[in-house]
Amino acid sequence: MSLIGHLRELRNRIGIALLFVLIGTAVAFWWYEHGLGDFIRAPYCNLPYDLRYNDADGSCGLLVTNVFGGALIRLKISFIAGVVLSAPFWLYQLWAFLTPGLKRSEKRYGVGFVAVSSLLFALGAALAYLSLSAGLRLLLGLAGEGVVVALTAEEYIGFVISLLVAFGVSFELPLIAVALNLIGVLSHEALSKGRRWIYFLTIVFAAFITPTQDPFTMLLMAGPMCVLFEIAIQIARFVDKRRAKKAAAEGLADLDDGEASPLVEGPSALDTTPSPLDTTPSPLDEPATTQR
Repeated sequence: MSLIGHLRELRNRIGIALLFVLIGTAVAFWWYEHGLGDFIRAPYCNLPYDLRYNDADGSCGLLVTNVFGGALIRLKISFIAGVVLSAPFWLYQLWAFLTPGLKRSEKRYGVGFVAVSSLLFALGAALAYLSLSAGLRLLLGLAGEGVVVALTAEEYIGFVISLLVAFGVSFELPLIAVALNLIGVLSHEALSKGRRWIYFLTIVFAAFITPTQDPFTMLLMAGPMCVLFEIAIQIARFVDKRRAKKAAAEGLADLDDGEASPLVEGPSALDTTPSPLDTTPSPLDEPATTQR
C-alpha cells in the first residue's frame, strides 16, 4: 500500500474505534442508573455513619456544588466505563492495522503481551477497588470526633479513578522487565544483582504514586508488585538459560561480544557438475545447410 493508503486505513480504523467507544459510553450512561452509580459509590457508602455524609433519611450521598456537576460526573463515569466495555473492539481495530506488518512470531508475542497486560491492569484495578474502603476509613478517621466528612462527587470520583489507574499501571512495570529481557536488553544476571534495589525502588514508587499517601495503600501496592517482579526475574532466568543452550548448540557460546563469529569469509566452491541441459545439443549448434 502507498502512504496515502496507509493513512486512509488508519483514519477508517480510528473512526470505527471511536464509534465503538461512543456506543459503549451510551450503554454505560444508561447503566449508571441501574447499578453502575451504586458500584462506584459503594466503597464510600460502606463506611461507618460517622465517617460519611448521610441524608435526612439516613442514606449515603455525595455532594454536588454546581448546576452542571451531576451531569459532568455522570458523563465522566460513562465515558470511562464505555472505554473499558468497548476495549475488545477498539483493540481489535488497532491490532488489525498493525498485524499485516508483523511476522508470525511477532504476532504470537504481541497477542501474549496484550492479553497479559490487560489481565495485570484489571488485577491492579480490582485490588485497588477492594482496598478502597479500608483506605478511606483510615484517612477519614484521622479527622477525629466532632468533624463531619462530606465529600463532593467530583473529588470522590477523581480520587477513585486516579487510584484505579495508579494500581493498574503499576502492575504493568514487571511486564516491561520481561519484555526487555526477551529482546536481549536486560539479562537475568542484572535483574538478580539489582533485586534489592528493585524492591526498594518499588516501595518508593508506591509511596509517590498512590493518591492516598497512607502506609496501608502503599504496602498494598508495593507487596504485589514485588511478587510480580520476582516472577519476572524467574522468567528472565528461564529465558536466559534457554538462550544459552541454543548458543551452545550453535557453537557460539564461548565467543566474546567483540569477537567475530566463525564465518567463512571466502567465496564458496562452485558446482562444476554439468547439467543435463548443458549436454543436450541446441538447434542453434547444428551446422547450417546451404540451399541451392
